[in-house]
Amino acid sequence: MSGYDKTLKLVTNLDRAGIESRLAGIRKAADAAGLAELAQMLAGAEGAPRAQLEASVRGALKWLAGKPGHQALAAQLELVEINLPNLK
Repeated sequence: MSGYDKTLKLVTNLDRAGIESRLAGIRKAADAAGLAELAQMLAGAEGAPRAQLEASVRGALKWLAGKPGHQALAAQLELVEINLPNLK
């Protein structure tokens, strides 16, 4: 079993820096897992308008939906999605 089986702590107070940091980590993990298409979807998140971030995160979640074995990435993206309303 991998370390990804741990319960994801629900964090709902991420600010822009926190959201962008999570997205950068997800992008790096996607690259490491050979998911270049997913990493590309999340490129350019830093400083992007909220609507663009929402579209990128939702697109990435949709893309991951049909790919078993990447639940940890999907969980991290869902955490980011929950926090998107914090962006002003």
